[in-house]
Amino acid sequence: MSARILDGKALADEVRGRIATDVATLKEEHGVTPGLAAVIVGEDPASQVYVGMKHRASEAAGMLSRQVVLPTATTQDELEQVVADLNADDDIDGILVQLPLPDHLDPRPVQELIDPGKDVDALNPYTAGRLAVGDPTFLSCTPYGVLEILASAGIPTSGAHVVVVGRSNLVGRPLANMLSLKGRDATVTVAHSRTRDLAAVTRLGDVVVAAVGSAGLITADHVRPGATVIDVGTNRGDDGKLVGDVDFDAVAEVAGAITPVPGGVGPMTVTMLLQNTLEAARARRGLPRR
Repeated sequence: MSARILDGKALADEVRGRIATDVATLKEEHGVTPGLAAVIVGEDPASQVYVGMKHRASEAAGMLSRQVVLPTATTQDELEQVVADLNADDDIDGILVQLPLPDHLDPRPVQELIDPGKDVDALNPYTAGRLAVGDPTFLSCTPYGVLEILASAGIPTSGAHVVVVGRSNLVGRPLANMLSLKGRDATVTVAHSRTRDLAAVTRLGDVVVAAVGSAGLITADHVRPGATVIDVGTNRGDDGKLVGDVDFDAVAEVAGAITPVPGGVGPMTVTMLLQNTLEAARARRGLPRR
């Protein structure tokens, strides 16, 4: 294995330490405790795990953490009322509604209802629109984490060709927009599972980001020697273990740097949610961002 391993867990611990310090300062200087509310509907095991992680991380950072657990039979109107109540709650600075929702619920109007000033998951179309015109408010948490990993590792995006494999509203689309902003200045190609001759496209990348949700999609043949490979995929292998979209062992022999799964991008997603919540708390009180 020749690639440098980009340790997202270690970076997340470091960033969370800085966030905890900033939260303590905000409390001491302004009497403000950032508040994060997570709404979960039903009993999806993965969602319960994710919300539990967010709850523990926010409490460890010194934030107010509120979990709103609703039964599977919750109606659309009932869910939207919960969000409206959180919008009006001055103790809450950030709101996220854990996806996926049960099949009878439509997530889009729920996302549109979240106050843009509390949209720390960056799923309100207003938030996405601000990013699209180059004037972002909150950055989508997983793409934000990808950018932090690249910056921490000293991997430049300015002038680099970044190939993003995946076009979801959670990762691929916002990441492509974020990379192309002034100050990051990447040349971005967005590919996906139906791209013709995907390997030929990804081999052009100085950085390849895999975010499709297809285990082992990116092989050594997809990567130019020395390129950086960021694996956002989370899939269960035949043995039940968590694996990414990248054939890690094979690609690590070719790449210059690579993130593992688990322990790569995942820990940074929760971390950047905390960062967004901290920034929301400041912005809502007219305090400058840091």
